[in-house]
Amino acid sequence: MFSDLALSRRLEGAEGYACVRFAESRLRLFPASGAGWMECAGAYAVFDGVDSPVTQSFGLGIFEDLSAAALEEIERFFFARGAPAVHEVSPLAGVSVLDLLCTRSYRPVEISNVLYRSVEKPGAADHPGIEVRVIRAEESQLWAGVSARGWAHEHHEFLDFLQEIGVIATAREGSLCFLAEIGGVPGAAAALSIHDGVALFAGSATIPELRRRGLQSALLEERMRYAVDHGCDLAMMVAGAGTDSQRNAERQGFRIAYTRTKWRLPRPAP
Repeated sequence: MFSDLALSRRLEGAEGYACVRFAESRLRLFPASGAGWMECAGAYAVFDGVDSPVTQSFGLGIFEDLSAAALEEIERFFFARGAPAVHEVSPLAGVSVLDLLCTRSYRPVEISNVLYRSVEKPGAADHPGIEVRVIRAEESQLWAGVSARGWAHEHHEFLDFLQEIGVIATAREGSLCFLAEIGGVPGAAAALSIHDGVALFAGSATIPELRRRGLQSALLEERMRYAVDHGCDLAMMVAGAGTDSQRNAERQGFRIAYTRTKWRLPRPAP
């Protein structure tokens, strides 16, 4: 596999699909949220709340050429809902897309790496005392609690927000939530979304007191095993550039496909 436009289309399409399903899940659980999405010029524009990290576009300029008119239509989708226009853009979209964003006064606000590897069945599990399983429907609060504790260990003010995000994730169609227990104690959580043969590995978090015990390795192996059994040939992750998450992914055989930039245009004043 090579890092080219065809690969970027598969990766961006898988993440866009997962985020569309997330917004649909929020709308089912919280009808007053106004969550929703639209497709324009081959890209998904997703609204999950004004401050949600899911509120942005995916695949801009990857599937179709981007025109100024199409970009304005996507902007109206966000602005009408009180949100800024945000786009996570693959470099495979080309210079013309970046030039159009600059012309319209967008500013870069985030950099992330998209990583990928082939899907291969792992060997026999070798994690004594660790059990990994897909959660049951009644365990959504348990999974969300473990995930929130893992993500919010240094930012406790976000705990309630992350708990809500976790509950929504457990209700998302096309995704599975995995829980890792050590000695019967729930210690780590992770999610897997599958679309068009691509397995998106996301949401990995371990509670602070059970870190460095092999829980994340066990979660990755079990999700990889599931991906193989369900016909996936490609796995992906997204991580902040140069972060521990990126290094952990590379240790597990993932390599960087490309570096994306997130662009933001504030909502015009009324």
